[in-house]
Amino acid sequence: MSERSGSAVLLGTALSSAAVLMLEVVLTRIFSVAQFYHFAFVAVSLALLGFGAAGSFLFVWPRLGRGGPGRWATLAALQTAAIIGGYLAANRVPFDSFTVAWDRRQILYLAIVYLALATPFFFAGALITALLAGWDQPRRVPAHLIYGASLAGAGIGAPLALVAIGRLGGEGAVVAAAALAALAVLFLLAAGSSKRQALPAVAVLVAVTAGLLIAGPESIELRLSPYKELSAALRYPGAVLLSTEWTPASRVDHVESEGIRSLPGLSFTYRGIPPAQQGVTVDGDDLSPIPLVEPGQADFVPYLLYALPYELKPAAEALVLDAGGGLAVITALSSGAANVTAVEPDPMVAEAASTSPTYRDPAVEVVVEDIRTFVERADRDFDVVHLALDSPFRPVTSGAYSLAEDYSLTLEAVSAYLDVLRPGGVLAVVRWLQTPPSEGIRAVGLAGEAIRSRGGDPASAVVALRGFSNLLVLVSPDGFGTDQLDRIRDFAERLRFDLVAFPGLDASEANRYNRLPEDEYFRLASLLLAQSAPTDLYESYTFDITPPTDNHPFFRHYFTFEQTDEVLATLGRTWQPFGGAGYFVLVALLLLSILAAGLLILGPLTMSARREPGLGWTVGYFGLLGLAFLLVEIPIFQRYILVLGRPTTALAVVLASVLVASGLGSLLSDRLPWLGTAIVLSVIAVVQPWLVAGVIDLSLGQPFWLRAALVAGSVLPVGFLMGTMFPKGIDYLDLTAPQLIPWAWGINGAASVVAAIAAALAALSWGFTAVMAVGAACYGGATLLAMGKTRVGASEALASGSTRLTLPG
Repeated sequence: MSERSGSAVLLGTALSSAAVLMLEVVLTRIFSVAQFYHFAFVAVSLALLGFGAAGSFLFVWPRLGRGGPGRWATLAALQTAAIIGGYLAANRVPFDSFTVAWDRRQILYLAIVYLALATPFFFAGALITALLAGWDQPRRVPAHLIYGASLAGAGIGAPLALVAIGRLGGEGAVVAAAALAALAVLFLLAAGSSKRQALPAVAVLVAVTAGLLIAGPESIELRLSPYKELSAALRYPGAVLLSTEWTPASRVDHVESEGIRSLPGLSFTYRGIPPAQQGVTVDGDDLSPIPLVEPGQADFVPYLLYALPYELKPAAEALVLDAGGGLAVITALSSGAANVTAVEPDPMVAEAASTSPTYRDPAVEVVVEDIRTFVERADRDFDVVHLALDSPFRPVTSGAYSLAEDYSLTLEAVSAYLDVLRPGGVLAVVRWLQTPPSEGIRAVGLAGEAIRSRGGDPASAVVALRGFSNLLVLVSPDGFGTDQLDRIRDFAERLRFDLVAFPGLDASEANRYNRLPEDEYFRLASLLLAQSAPTDLYESYTFDITPPTDNHPFFRHYFTFEQTDEVLATLGRTWQPFGGAGYFVLVALLLLSILAAGLLILGPLTMSARREPGLGWTVGYFGLLGLAFLLVEIPIFQRYILVLGRPTTALAVVLASVLVASGLGSLLSDRLPWLGTAIVLSVIAVVQPWLVAGVIDLSLGQPFWLRAALVAGSVLPVGFLMGTMFPKGIDYLDLTAPQLIPWAWGINGAASVVAAIAAALAALSWGFTAVMAVGAACYGGATLLAMGKTRVGASEALASGSTRLTLPG
């Protein structure tokens, strides 16, 4: 193969890898918009499943990868077709997460979606496998160059996905990924394919292009779950979708409907008619109302629960966090605030809300920034800090909507909000009421713990009131004055709100207006605001209401294993995603990933397996590497959502950095001692949680470019070292037991498929530090297995290009 042909192969490899990593990132957005956040981590698992299955299938059926440049181009063309076809299949299959508990067809539909979306990764993996095997290459391209080109392309594909989503939308980004794969076809054909060999690849590309042109743009339009709030709003007669905009982190829809009249926290003493509003949704959900009335004409505001902090602080300088459509902002203005700083993380939400007179008021300053970043870099203090209600009511006692990280409601977040209060200032947090208490009472406990951590008395610094459906938590680090307490009592009595937490409150003074059979809110609040932490309550209560932290930022996750029997008994009897299974959604996805990895990766290998010396070592070493890599990488990505603002951005930056660093580590692994590198990696993996925490503390208040650079730089060392371990092990097998290399590839892939979902599941239960500790332990286990295997001539093997997948034929 000439130098020019070799360059074409490397470019084709890079483009193919860029396409699949771009698709992987895009799928996290597609899943979040079309369904729910449950599926975001499945994208990583899908990619690993496809790549692992490709190596196993080519081991058993090597003819799939033979045929030289023409066959390579065909594989890339099939990757192109599978990107479009897999997306269309997932978009068209009538999967319904709400009926899965009683409609068994939904299990089949979910499996179809899972496998259809794994197919593009399968063909990309088959291409890499065939090239690494060196088939039909008179002058073989060195394996380490193929591997490096693949990782370099993947590193480019991750951030490229952000650009494509922002410019082309989710659907357009899928097409863009397919276009990259099609471009890979052209370079691979240029490596020396004859016209006859090129015909299958060209035919596939022509068929895909013709199909898209005939079907038209509407054929790829993303279909949302009918249970998304956007879908519900558009079903109202006369509803109009005013705009749809994509950012790299979200899809924002602006809708106008007479049916949108949302005033959460409204007193039932209000006798007026709630005015019509527009609405803005993020990822098709979490509809935020946009008030269309002038602030001076909003007669409903004095009846809102969260108007109270402005009665306590007249003419306040107010900070509204997560401002959304502006309901909290108009409340501040209409209640007499002197000025309002409205912080909204999503620029498209702020743009949609700018149609409201509220956002155009001269007393309002709109800041588009992540709320934790804004608070960290705030250069002034405020009289009132109001964390606005950011989601609709969801009666999810089992936590079906609990899988998303929320860094705005953690102990560190509340402490940061209190730090920007002026002396005597008030923090206001509004949540929904649940029965039994979960969401609202966790907010009370979180406020109490924040005061306790500052050396204060929660009983005198925290006040809580509830209406028919909402609970307001007020926090004043300096304690509430006598005049303020009198105003709170008067407000509650006048508007028929019930006191939940109040200095010296007696049980007879609670539960007066919005009566509950048993006032658990009062009882639990009294315990949560005691001088000492209510450890016994946290351990004994039905739900998990421990205060979330940045290490475990799952405010809406209330599941405890004691709920298992109740959840299973009511499965399918509640109108929620997956029948109210909540936590068990990830368990089901984990089981599906284990089944898929077993059938598609390990299954083909066992068809021709013989008991070989060293098989046990191979399974142990490469299985531990597969687990460790994802158990370290996934929590790092989740932690850095706090720094970079949105999951997609964090995923792209972390993926790109880890892949590039791992590629360099692989290319330079022949110059590094195996055991020494493994020991250093294990040590760095152990301290990685503290390194991540240090980067977060250092970067939160910095500009975005600097935050992204610090994040990328912090993962380069561990990524570099992680990249050395796999080629070191392959090098050892290549010189001692090459027939076991396909097993190494398959075991590593199968373990990675499972670890991608297991990492998210474990973080939900035990936090990110614990998951990274398990990952470090897996690297420690791999280090022990590497002992005694370190005198292998890795340098000579890599230099000669002999490290490759050794396949039959």
